[in-house]
Amino acid sequence: MNIKPLADRVLVAPAAAEEKVGGIIIPDTAKEKPLRGRIVAAGKGSKDEEMILKEGDEVLYGKYAGTELELDGEKFLIMRQSDVLAVIQ
Repeated sequence: MNIKPLADRVLVAPAAAEEKVGGIIIPDTAKEKPLRGRIVAAGKGSKDEEMILKEGDEVLYGKYAGTELELDGEKFLIMRQSDVLAVIQ
């Protein structure tokens, strides 16, 4: 991948949305936006804030966090480190 976030931004690959709930298949229009994902790339941080997230971290983020973008047919979110709510251990 040829994208490197700047400063305190991270590139997140969202987890797949639930396809099936209790035997009922959910159409694309009714699926909840995933609130967790994996960090694919991270910036170096800013002079005021050190980058604590790293590539490969599983994270939780807010429902409307980040900006959606598509690279090589895959969907990603780019967001500030402060938009990430937690790291899943």
